[in-house]
Amino acid sequence: MAFPWLSASILFPIGAALLIPFVPDKGDGKQVRWFALGVALVTFLLTVGGYLNGYDPAVEGLQLVERIDWLPQLGLAWSVGADGLSMPLILLTSFITALAALAAWPVSFKPRLFYFLLLAMDGGQIAVFAVQDMLLFFLAWELELLPVYLLLAIWGGKKRQYAATKFILYTAGSSLFILLAGLAMAFYGDSISFEYTALMAKDFPAKFQLLCYAGLLIAFGVKLPIVPLHTWLPDAHGEATAPVHMLLAGILLKMGGYALLRFNVQLLPEAHAQFAPLLVVLGVVNIIYAALTSFAQRNLKRKIAYSSISHMGFVLIGIGSFSALGTSGAMLQMISHGLIGASLFFLVGATYDRTHTLQLDEMGGVGQKMRKMFALWTVCSLASLALPGMSGFVSELMVFVGFATSEAYTLSFRVVMAILAAVGVILTPIYLLSMLREIFFGKENTELASHTNLVDAEPREIYVISCLLVPIIGIGLYPRIMTDSYRASIEALVRRESSAMALVMPTPAGNLIRQAGLQASLQAPALTG
Repeated sequence: MAFPWLSASILFPIGAALLIPFVPDKGDGKQVRWFALGVALVTFLLTVGGYLNGYDPAVEGLQLVERIDWLPQLGLAWSVGADGLSMPLILLTSFITALAALAAWPVSFKPRLFYFLLLAMDGGQIAVFAVQDMLLFFLAWELELLPVYLLLAIWGGKKRQYAATKFILYTAGSSLFILLAGLAMAFYGDSISFEYTALMAKDFPAKFQLLCYAGLLIAFGVKLPIVPLHTWLPDAHGEATAPVHMLLAGILLKMGGYALLRFNVQLLPEAHAQFAPLLVVLGVVNIIYAALTSFAQRNLKRKIAYSSISHMGFVLIGIGSFSALGTSGAMLQMISHGLIGASLFFLVGATYDRTHTLQLDEMGGVGQKMRKMFALWTVCSLASLALPGMSGFVSELMVFVGFATSEAYTLSFRVVMAILAAVGVILTPIYLLSMLREIFFGKENTELASHTNLVDAEPREIYVISCLLVPIIGIGLYPRIMTDSYRASIEALVRRESSAMALVMPTPAGNLIRQAGLQASLQAPALTG
């Protein structure tokens, strides 16, 4: 490549963050926030430039490759690249971070540190999706932990120390499995290498793959999050501010889904063939348990947080579907939920700034005074409950159809899992529409109205939501805008899954998976327009 698009996208925001102490500012953060917004926008343009100038969606392999030897004796190198699994998420990361910088406009407490952490997270999260070396991946994975911890611990709510500590214990503790699995795979065999291409070429034995897969599933399951490894998320969301919400829901959870595809499916396909039924079951548990829990929540932030956990269950089902359509749906669900989750949590923060409460029991009847805010809430909630014409509907439908038509599983298993998952789909509109009713309709809380300034949505807030709604509606109306960008990579991944499944007989869930005609049965439906 003539220009290092990916390296620039990673290093530019991190380098710019180091310059924040030298930005002239009077202490109110006005100059710093303009500087941070400019850096985030330039980073977004860099990722778009890389997509337009060096990425071909029709190519299934790695593109935008940049490699510099670091410690060749240990097989360490600065290796970055992008394929269909990573490029859409790189674009999502830079896009959400730029909007989060705009959402952070009211931040006046320690603005230099806040925007420093925001920009450092931008580069670190792009690195998670772009690096092609497992040791670099681990370092990037750890890089974003400290900024999130500080953003929660310093700018969070009343229980911010508890939420931040719980986050760091869960995520940092589970990260040890990534390091152990990475070292084991890198040092296995005659050659030492941490690069993904070299690890894919190694012939790992079945038991070795199962051990690595189990460890990585725990590590990535915390981030996704998978029940019962999810309990840090409602606490983190319950104490975070609006821009941190956007980063958590829009990007952080997607790191877990991406890593499952990149490592568990791509590098350990034989182990994935045995664990796939478990992923489907865990996905259904996520959908039902989190939907029921969200239905019972009276705290607005925690209600949306559990809704996020429920929606990520579709990602697990798609990953375990052995279908190109289902896996593509999982990828689209990550992108779709990144946009929808960011919009909902931004509105939660904007609503709290006006009402100074998160308890649904203390809200009511504010729709007459905040009509624009009500309209924004309604559109984003309809997107979250998978209204046709929105991105959530397309992604969930692809997962359902992909799993239901995959002949890798018996008909009875597919029917039972689909019916159970549908329960969560039914619960979602119930708790979201009832939430809207409690906030904006019903008897007006006179005490709330008299003690708070219930101003309607400001132009900045309308602009942020509009930027998120454009891709949400665009993908919903014409999904190929996004699916074509990763179609080739997903189909290559499913072919690798299918070949591995043919070698793994019997599986732990052998009664669920057909024992005859396996090669023919694993022909996943083609991705069509």
